[in-house]
Amino acid sequence: MSDGAPDGGPVGVAPDGWPVPLRGVTESVVTTRGPNDRWNVAALGVHAPDEPDEPVTARTYGRTRTWRNFAERGGGVVQFTVDPRTFVDAALTVRETDDPVLPSADAWVEVRAEEVAAEAEGETTIRTWELSPVESAVVAERVPTVNRGFGAVVDATVAASRLDVPSFDTAELLDRLRYFADVVERCGGPAEREAFDRIDEATGWRERDGE
Repeated sequence: MSDGAPDGGPVGVAPDGWPVPLRGVTESVVTTRGPNDRWNVAALGVHAPDEPDEPVTARTYGRTRTWRNFAERGGGVVQFTVDPRTFVDAALTVRETDDPVLPSADAWVEVRAEEVAAEAEGETTIRTWELSPVESAVVAERVPTVNRGFGAVVDATVAASRLDVPSFDTAELLDRLRYFADVVERCGGPAEREAFDRIDEATGWRERDGE
């Protein structure tokens, strides 16, 4: 059963034990404890269930740190933030912290992760994980606003992360990045522009594009 806004617009499903409603694939940041006992920071798409009592799931692609730490540690901390710089750092850089909850998190949930499916796509193994909440908290409540620049940053991290993946067309990805860069320049605020600068620095895509 989905919650609804006063005008009837869907706001998502509120899964049991989770601090926020989810809809579709909700972009989050996850911290997982590595072999050095520090917390690796990564981007994670969280798939909403159809009903509140059904499990939330997520996927890992290939032999990532999140896959390794889910498998070896059995879970992590999923967190929700509106800071675009946090998304860029999580998606495109190797970042480790001493604290599992990031300063920019508006809400977080500690989860147990259990692998429930695996499939091959080319040479990449895609694993599906069922995420069961253990403990959660809301750190800050905000009035939602919509900024095209923020959405462009999130989409740009996806395109940038695929630049060196053989199954994706590099020219098409560079076209997307040019478009997202233009959206951020026209519609983003200082945080979004700084986040896109970090994409430039992490990937060097402008040099690859001949700019």
